[in-house]
Amino acid sequence: MLQRTLLGLLLVFSSLANAEEGWNRFRGPDGTGISATKGIPVEFGDDTNVAWKTPIHGRGWSSPVLLDDQLWMTTATEDGRKMYGVCVDKNSGKIVHDLLIFENAEPRFCHPENSYASPTPAIDEGRVYLHFGSYGTACVDPKTGKILWSRRDLECDHFRGPGSSPIIHGDLLFANYDGVDVQYVVALDKHSGKTVWKKERAIDYGTDNGDMKKAYGTPALIEYAGREQLVSPAAIATIAYDPSSGEELWKLYHGGYNVAAVPLFSKGLVFIAPGGRGNGMVAVRPDGQGDVSDSHLAWSLSKGTPKRPSPILFEDHLYIINDEGIASCIEAATGKLRWQKRLRGKYWASPVLIDGNVYGFSKEGRVPVFRASPEKFESVAENRFEDGFNSTPAVDDEAMYPRTFTHLYRIEKKDH
Repeated sequence: MLQRTLLGLLLVFSSLANAEEGWNRFRGPDGTGISATKGIPVEFGDDTNVAWKTPIHGRGWSSPVLLDDQLWMTTATEDGRKMYGVCVDKNSGKIVHDLLIFENAEPRFCHPENSYASPTPAIDEGRVYLHFGSYGTACVDPKTGKILWSRRDLECDHFRGPGSSPIIHGDLLFANYDGVDVQYVVALDKHSGKTVWKKERAIDYGTDNGDMKKAYGTPALIEYAGREQLVSPAAIATIAYDPSSGEELWKLYHGGYNVAAVPLFSKGLVFIAPGGRGNGMVAVRPDGQGDVSDSHLAWSLSKGTPKRPSPILFEDHLYIINDEGIASCIEAATGKLRWQKRLRGKYWASPVLIDGNVYGFSKEGRVPVFRASPEKFESVAENRFEDGFNSTPAVDDEAMYPRTFTHLYRIEKKDH
């Protein structure tokens, strides 16, 4: 009886901690895409289980982040000349702030399928960080909308537009800059915006073609054997850095380019989806030093893996929806395929897991929901929106907040 009581208290404290942390970055706390909440409906759409629907102007693929009652995202004009931060009240759907953050006289080229506002913000108490790649990063007071600091001097040529999202750890804000010309990782003081460290990528790309050096990956913070690591995916390789100093800890060459997925970590393995040809997904042991390509690779996969959507890691299994709409379940310890199922549509947005269900979000507006079960693929529902998705939703203990190409929604169970 005492053990059950202690377990219950731990679950309560864990839920409270998650609620205080909010959905504070791309894919939520720790970048896992997993919410502990229950009661989110599996059936919804434009007119079903929708509390509100708010149009978001411009063009932006950034995912919403959430803290307290505020949802923040970025958007931009289609030509990239103006870049905005938008805040929506989560209860009413009303726009609280619509802030012009940066203006650009001569924006560089952006691929028609990308946007000038694709990186997802990061948020913590009293500050939201709006990031537009090399176009600039601004720290904003979420109550007043006042810009507290900004940086526009961190340069790289994204060539097809920015995509990497920043993350917060302690007093630092980390961001990847992997362009066709230069590639580096930077840590900024989150209070002042000053550079704490900047580390050039020490990678042998094996080519002078800058297009093969681009990446859109978001780093992950892990701790293993008492050592904190900033695991930062790039083209060709992933590097783990000491987050306090930028010292390189280990490096894994895995091939691939245009990497976008967030690394995941569990039970002594880091899971990376580098995209491109060759190793579409790898698992590496993070206890090495230097180049660990020949010594610490646990397993690799080449087929059915994602380039843009990040995987879900749940109860020792990876659940994947790749760009072409193939859903897979993979045993995390071994890389063994448990099942595979073709879904309808194309996918750039990353899935989320809520109450044991995986929710996918397609470019055509389909939202398939299936059970996170290693035994077999089990469809739960398939929903449809008028517009498609390139963004991953935010989730709290009340609702889910998906962003389509044109609107932000609040999805919750409605009384019929």
